[in-house]
Amino acid sequence: MTTAVGREIVHPSGTDELLELTRQIREKGLLKKQQGYYWLKIVFTLALLGLSVTFIVIFDSLWLHLLNALLLSLVFGQLGFLGHDSGHRQVFVSNHWNHMLGLGVSFLLGMERTWWVDKHNRHHSNPNEVGKDPDIDIPILAFSEEDAMSKRGFYRFMVKYQPYFFFLLLSLDGGFGLRLAGVQFMFRNKLRYPVAEPLLMAGHFVVYFALLFLLMPPLHAALFILVHQLVFGFYMGFVFAPNHKGMPIVNSEDQTSYLRRQAITSRNIRPNRVIDFMYGGLNYQIEHHLYPNMPRNQLGQARRVVKRFCQTRGIPYHETGVISSQIEIVTFLNRVSAPLRGGPRMEPDPAGGV
Repeated sequence: MTTAVGREIVHPSGTDELLELTRQIREKGLLKKQQGYYWLKIVFTLALLGLSVTFIVIFDSLWLHLLNALLLSLVFGQLGFLGHDSGHRQVFVSNHWNHMLGLGVSFLLGMERTWWVDKHNRHHSNPNEVGKDPDIDIPILAFSEEDAMSKRGFYRFMVKYQPYFFFLLLSLDGGFGLRLAGVQFMFRNKLRYPVAEPLLMAGHFVVYFALLFLLMPPLHAALFILVHQLVFGFYMGFVFAPNHKGMPIVNSEDQTSYLRRQAITSRNIRPNRVIDFMYGGLNYQIEHHLYPNMPRNQLGQARRVVKRFCQTRGIPYHETGVISSQIEIVTFLNRVSAPLRGGPRMEPDPAGGV
């Protein structure tokens, strides 16, 4: 995915703020490529993939297969982060090699590359903006009372109880929904690689199903697939949802500067080594949205610069813990959908937050 380009800066001090922050970021060399780091990540992740495949070949126990399904879910998540980073051109200087890495990840995950690039680019350019951000244009979820009240039929039922369905939807969307959306896109739109992308996606499922059903009893294979895909979907949803879900929603008339809008609509998760690994650097969502092509291993240093910069200028900078972030999301979804259950309407929040 080509790095999303920010909108025109209209806040009176927006341009000066962004230029000053970028100067500080560049002085620390935080935008320089980190190819050595990424080669280590690629080799390590492929080694984990090889370990998982070895388990499939060697062992016959159902319980070991199911434990391996959990491991493979983690591996798929790590591959997804590499695909995300290559899309933002974080990995290599050469655009060609970023694309090649992205296609390789698409094969290993069974994802449609052009669809994801297009969707993610539009999200980065318009985070949490009604009518422009595809990540909040979800028929079975609502992110404002107006949207919730406009739902009809099955969609209205799902939104009515969205805080209860949310984690189930994460599991289904990440494992199955994204593949389905990619296939639909493939038949309706022009692909960047019109021959390679369909072949790679089809090749993934041929290899995946052949490997499992040829080396496992059918019941083992079916249970492995169910656990693997649901846990993988939950993992991706659990990591990606806190980035913006439950943060302020904006519209096209909003005059906030690029810097402030990216900060206001994003949520960070407090970092440590485990969080950085499990979240693939997306726990530094504010920094990532301000500088989408910044290598993942530089985001921690950037956080110190950006957080201090925002605090000294009164720019909202929201950072919380893993569990707290999920509570914030569910609480927000509950407030939005409450009128459908006979609950009270939301009071306007002067701070614009959750």
